[in-house]
Amino acid sequence: MNADPSEYVLEVKNQYVLEVKNLTVSLPKSGDRANAIENISFGVKPGEIVCVVGESGSGKSVTASAVMGLLPAALKPVNGETLLDGENTLAASKSRLRDLRGTRMAMIFQEPMTALNPVARVGEQIAEVLEIHTTLSASERRRKAIEIMESVHLPDPEKMVDAYPHQLSGGQRQRIMIATALVLDPALLIADEPTTALDVTTQAQILTLVKEMQERRGTGVLFITHDFGVVAEIADRVVVMQNGRVVEQGTRDEVLMNPQQPYTQMLVASVPSMTPPERDSVGGDMAIEVVKLDKEYGTKGLFGNGRVVLAASNVDLHVRKGETLGIVGESGSGKSTVARCIARLIAPTSGSISLHGTEIATLPESKLRPHRRKVQIVFQDPYRSLNPRRNIGLSLIEAPMNFGMAKPEAMAKARELMELVGLQGDALDRFPHQFSGGQRQRICIARALMVEPEVLIADEAVSALDVSVQAQVLDLLDDIRERYNLAMLFITHDLRVAAQICDRLIVMNKGVVVEQGLTAQVFSSPSHEYTRLLLDAAPGTDAQFGAG
Repeated sequence: MNADPSEYVLEVKNQYVLEVKNLTVSLPKSGDRANAIENISFGVKPGEIVCVVGESGSGKSVTASAVMGLLPAALKPVNGETLLDGENTLAASKSRLRDLRGTRMAMIFQEPMTALNPVARVGEQIAEVLEIHTTLSASERRRKAIEIMESVHLPDPEKMVDAYPHQLSGGQRQRIMIATALVLDPALLIADEPTTALDVTTQAQILTLVKEMQERRGTGVLFITHDFGVVAEIADRVVVMQNGRVVEQGTRDEVLMNPQQPYTQMLVASVPSMTPPERDSVGGDMAIEVVKLDKEYGTKGLFGNGRVVLAASNVDLHVRKGETLGIVGESGSGKSTVARCIARLIAPTSGSISLHGTEIATLPESKLRPHRRKVQIVFQDPYRSLNPRRNIGLSLIEAPMNFGMAKPEAMAKARELMELVGLQGDALDRFPHQFSGGQRQRICIARALMVEPEVLIADEAVSALDVSVQAQVLDLLDDIRERYNLAMLFITHDLRVAAQICDRLIVMNKGVVVEQGLTAQVFSSPSHEYTRLLLDAAPGTDAQFGAG
């Protein structure tokens, strides 16, 4: 009892809130390897943020699920321990795990819209945790929910407590998830890609909030991500995983500045720089010219009392052959609306869209078919872009055959383009589920090229990909643009990606173009406050990455 208090504090700080010891989780016999994770060990101390990084399939989320007791029945822990304040959660009963979740450990998932109950008010969902684990009355639970909503900086919590998830923005929904996770002050917070789907400014707010909560409450945080900008921004220590194994771990600076293992060096080298490279000016023929484009949704109503949303307003842009124009901005800025108007997937309300001198904005649907092949889109999600019931060959030859190409010729072209995008030509008989996410995106690029388009639109085409795969696809898109002299419209909210691939940039906010210019110019001396806000919010802007 007479011990020096400072010695006690030091002793507590050296304890782990989470210790993963020699953990192995087996895969079913049909899996591509014997174990999902194998013999992994690391720890998280109170008040520490440990980032776990690695590509898809590395075992990051399996590790988190094992700690929380949320593994699916097909995955079996066969060795090791996951110690939460010294208690092995792998050996805990279902009732004990139920007690531990929320009180001692909590988890934030990647997509809050699927994690939240759409038919329950957000305050009720926070209060449900209190109802299960405390003896607080209904009025006390409501008051506690409002207090935790205030602590995560949600606006007007007294009103928002009665809102439904669909009435909130993506960032607000993620804050509700954080509030729900932290309402009982757990010792361990697991965050599984909680910012991947968020805009850069919202992402910055969430990262600041997580760090603030961790510092204020002394919570240990296990943060799973594939974004090295996020790692540079918040991590105290980093654990690198590959194919179910821990290949390297150390402090943030050790791993980012001086990675030791070839795999870590490859990941770090793949991180796009925020400094745009020197790119030659493009002087080709004009491929697309858009003048005063407007797109409205909704109606004014019979008595003028309807609701009209101006998704794009007075947009001017042009793209030359051989040039990549980037459109950046947050969700709702109008980026994809402009792209869909250019592809005539939707009709603009007013304005001009010239495709190699042909006005297509006002063409009726019946006369658009000859122009369809000239503009092709690569969408964000390759899982949904390919028909799961059709093999790759059938997906690739459909469009050229619709435009009159014979099947043998179309199949020969499909093999040629598969090899161009770095895949085997003899893989045409395989189905989408037999390819990785990066391979599927390559297939979508090959499919877009099958009809020899003049304009290629990439709509968030690399945002869902691992950093190493992202680098490969960006190189591929740049190579294809140069080889075919394509005009490319590249839509993204990732400023690192935009810096590396775009010749010029357009910045959009609330449907309006607020700035445009050469990429290097926009990055080095942005003229609009909103552009400066986006650049300042990008995680790890000032971080330096080494390669061993």
